[in-house]
Amino acid sequence: MDKKIKTDPIIEQKIDALLAQMTLEEKIGQMSQVRHFDDVTLEDVKNKYIGSVIHTQGPLPGNDATEWQAKFTEFQRQALSTRLGIPLVFGVDAVHGQNTYEGATIFPHNIGLGASGNTELVAKAAEITAIESKATGFNWVFSPCVAIPFNEKWGRVYEAFSESTEITTEMAKASVIGHQGEFFSLMATAKHFIGDGATDFGVEGGNTSLTHEEVIQRLLPPYRAAVDAGVGSVMASFNTLNGVSMHAHRAMITDILKGQLGFDGIVVSDWKAYSRFGQNAIINAGIDMVMAVDGDLDMFQEGVRNGVLNQEIPQDRIDDAVRRILRQKFRLGLFENPYPDPKLIEKIGIQFHRDIAQQAVRESLVLLKNEKGVLPLKRDAKIAVVGEFGDNSGLQSGGWTVNWQGTTENYKGATTILEGIRKHASNEVIYDPTGTADAADVDVAVIVVGEAPYAEFFGDVDGPMNLFQLTLTETHQNYINAYTEKGIKTVVVLISGRPLVVSDQIQQADAFVAAWLPGSEGDGIAEVLFGEYDFKGKLPHSWPKSTDDYQEKYGPNFWQSKPEPLFPIGYGLRYKTWSSSGQ
Repeated sequence: MDKKIKTDPIIEQKIDALLAQMTLEEKIGQMSQVRHFDDVTLEDVKNKYIGSVIHTQGPLPGNDATEWQAKFTEFQRQALSTRLGIPLVFGVDAVHGQNTYEGATIFPHNIGLGASGNTELVAKAAEITAIESKATGFNWVFSPCVAIPFNEKWGRVYEAFSESTEITTEMAKASVIGHQGEFFSLMATAKHFIGDGATDFGVEGGNTSLTHEEVIQRLLPPYRAAVDAGVGSVMASFNTLNGVSMHAHRAMITDILKGQLGFDGIVVSDWKAYSRFGQNAIINAGIDMVMAVDGDLDMFQEGVRNGVLNQEIPQDRIDDAVRRILRQKFRLGLFENPYPDPKLIEKIGIQFHRDIAQQAVRESLVLLKNEKGVLPLKRDAKIAVVGEFGDNSGLQSGGWTVNWQGTTENYKGATTILEGIRKHASNEVIYDPTGTADAADVDVAVIVVGEAPYAEFFGDVDGPMNLFQLTLTETHQNYINAYTEKGIKTVVVLISGRPLVVSDQIQQADAFVAAWLPGSEGDGIAEVLFGEYDFKGKLPHSWPKSTDDYQEKYGPNFWQSKPEPLFPIGYGLRYKTWSSSGQ
């Protein structure tokens, strides 16, 4: 059911009345988004008429949610003390739960939710994310990412639901509805518009060389669904589209998104877009609010002011941007209720929220192989859990967890895979973090391997940081070798933000599970391994056979005939399948 928010004539009248009173400086202020640290002081919020504040990597607003709310309340009071008293809107990168707050419920990243195929579950996860985000003082989240990845080398594959346009479209719609709720108490963001996952060779911020028809057919449908679901904002992308910066792409932003799709919300820029992508050209293209961060604020405000005065930027373009920003502030009810609700704090990380996250973990798991009856695990078996990923909630959660690039340590409120296995086992569970333990009498080894956390271009394979590869590290390969060479039954659990080239390891293992980035509820993996629940997940991506699959612009995709994948999109085994077919 579409939930596109209808135009409210009363709100439009209020916007008209405000616009008629606003100076150019006040309008540009509304278009300015800054951090609550470094970029501005409290006085700047008032004196520069700031429209939005974001929380990103850097100093925390406080030690707990009460202090976070107090910090943002302080900023809001400054905004309300201005001549026109226009409230701030507060944004955060809550992409798999309120992941900037330690102790919040952290869901599987979108790639895992895509594997679940459960749109109702996606909506519930988004609803919980909204509750816990509001509890920490926010009314705007930069989620969902509705990119469609064409190449696993891209460092943001896990932020997207699937390589399938159809799956992504359904998930996008569910996520927007879940985040924003029936009464639009929080604003969601469909991102990144458009082509971010389809760049040549999977380069973050690279060039997308698809034809216009391919963009419209393959990449636009999730945005259409998000707009039809009433999404409050859309974020522009770092990439270029056939050589034109998306932030300055008027044909896509103004003509198609705002025109053909009828989007009436805020088009927000990405990080430092004003100085990076053409300054006033991005405003003329249709960007409404700019992340004027890391020293961009004064340059942005002065540049736009001069652009209007010298007629480089039409006045009606500024008025359109401010109208869109004010419209969403009215829809959010910020003029009547500008402050966060302290009663929501007690809902952060509650058991019900974690139960839904644990369900999401269970349903995201994809069984790629199961031989010798190794799964489900027997409770009385002597089990070894192998590898540092087995007892580390930070490693199992990926990027955008507590920190921008994730964390390699355990964090508050989370359950590790080892803890889950020990909870369900009735016999001794050995933990072998280095793969070197004497495990002669072990019945089965659960070997947890994968990728260390990363975010954005840091995770690009062959990217500028050159930190990651499409295969397991030698250390993780050796964990598997050590146990298979001893003749011990092995279950490999792969923690990764994308399909990896693990053909040899799948052949070695008796059972192989793609667990993606499960988040805070590692016990969900144990529940399925012990057979309390069956596997439900289906691959949201075609799975590569070899690194040779990445010689061209794209990896193996279901809409291409070559290269042929090891497993097609939609593949996934179940216990019932094996027990009934004898395969």
